Amino acid sequence: MAWACLLMIELTLPYVTFKKNVDFLLTKLNVYHISYWRTGFYIHIFSSLFTLTAGFTQFSGHIIRNHPKVHRIAGYVYIVVLLFISGPGAWAMAFHANGGLPARASFVLLTFLWYVFTLISVYYIRRKNWTEHGNFMLRSYALTFSAVTLRFYAYMIDFMHLDIKPVEAYITLAWLSWVPNLLIAETLIRFGFVKRLFRSKING
Repeated sequence: MAWACLLMIELTLPYVTFKKNVDFLLTKLNVYHISYWRTGFYIHIFSSLFTLTAGFTQFSGHIIRNHPKVHRIAGYVYIVVLLFISGPGAWAMAFHANGGLPARASFVLLTFLWYVFTLISVYYIRRKNWTEHGNFMLRSYALTFSAVTLRFYAYMIDFMHLDIKPVEAYITLAWLSWVPNLLIAETLIRFGFVKRLFRSKING
């Protein structure tokens, strides 16, 4: 996860020029002139670096047990940035996603679940229900990590030279970027990953 966060920083750096002929933006020239989309895009990609890095620290048993303050601060950063900065940017982008309605539906649903899982995790931490808090944070971070998995699958499609039309590829990536992540998170939850992670707090 740390490597993935570093990779995302590297991929994001070209956008600091705020030029419209950079990588992904070349596919968005038809909406780049829309001020709220453009603002949402830059807010989302830059602030998402904080959710990615703050989020992955939440699942370290060492940090939870030995550095609870670090865990708590990183958690606050993750939740605040997601709900009030990165999330709104994601909404602006979701409704203008490439790939037509199927892709837009995927990204709108992704953003909606991202919000819901994060808000439910806040509800449970306020009630000191560590297990359910962790379960919903894991679901939330699985969706945050879609930024990484989308690029991974895009690279694999290109690497394997698959004969697939750009629109079809983007629709596939739109769903593939987060649905398997969420299934993996649910599997980990079912096998007690979070419960073991927070066992010191639960027993305490």
